Amino acid sequence: MTIKRMDNIGIVVDDLDVVIAFFAELGMELEGKARIEGPWAARVVGLDDQRVDVAMMRMPDGHGRIELAKYHTPEAIGGVPRDAPANTLGIRRIMFAVDDLDDVLARLRTHGAELVGEVAQYEDSYRLCYLRGPEGIVIALAEELG
Repeated sequence: MTIKRMDNIGIVVDDLDVVIAFFAELGMELEGKARIEGPWAARVVGLDDQRVDVAMMRMPDGHGRIELAKYHTPEAIGGVPRDAPANTLGIRRIMFAVDDLDDVLARLRTHGAELVGEVAQYEDSYRLCYLRGPEGIVIALAEELG
């Protein structure tokens, strides 16, 4: 076997607390926060004199994490526009399976999330949607039917 598991997905953010609240509302748990700095970290990511605050958000089942990073030095740089469409090159979204799509959508809207398109049904199998959350982060929600 080549890999054992996927440990986490990293997202660089500007407002760590806002994004933590968004993923907590989705049902993820804050596993911990830490400041990362020093020569070892600089060697890993290839940034000199890095100082970054990270927060690790854990899936409710414990099998996946999202690492949120707020860079203090060097400052984060902009890349893809926050309102980039789904066909933009690169990682575009993270999909989550949910029990009640309408409930989750309503709760995330209180954190500024907006539908990218609309809620749609795929055959008799799923209800799905894409949401743009804080800082342009795109997530997808899928509710299995039946």
